[in-house]
Amino acid sequence: MIRFVLDTSIFVNPDVRGKLGDNPTEAMKSFLSYAEKLFGRVEFYVSPGIYRELTNFVEEEEVSPDIELYIIRKPPNVHDIRIPAFVVYELIEDIRRRIDKGLRVAETAVRESVIDINNVDKIIRKLRRNYRRALREGILDSKEDFELILLAKELDATIVSADIGILTWAQKMGIKWVDAVKFKEVLEELVEKVGKG
Repeated sequence: MIRFVLDTSIFVNPDVRGKLGDNPTEAMKSFLSYAEKLFGRVEFYVSPGIYRELTNFVEEEEVSPDIELYIIRKPPNVHDIRIPAFVVYELIEDIRRRIDKGLRVAETAVRESVIDINNVDKIIRKLRRNYRRALREGILDSKEDFELILLAKELDATIVSADIGILTWAQKMGIKWVDAVKFKEVLEELVEKVGKG
């Protein structure tokens, strides 16, 4: 059985979602049409946290009951999954590097504000953007992201995401992954193989 663990980014990230639909609800409907054709041969999972995120973007009444039938909600077994110590070491080192980057971004903003006191609002906006990028890009920055990794590890499933942090940590932990940008093509290929088989 082929298993995929889905991230919210497939349906809400405008750069990715466009291949499936113009808005999150249309993207979900399009995905569900593929899931229907693959039913019984491919399983699609989301963690409860990811499901909650999805319901904030997708009009549930337009995709129900298919979403319940074709997407399995399952929490990871957080009590029995073992994580190698090197992962914790790398996470700590990554956090330390990011804190240092954040500090440098803040120092730069302070220097700019001293030089250009009339543009403080503009400097603050730039500080927020650069600080967010320094601390959050490429890292697991939410409980939902971590649930996704754990669930894929538990199920020996393939993660589908456009989130660089999720894909980076999936790779570090030896978890299979597909960049969400290519997911529609993967679905089409699977439907074609199922049709032949």
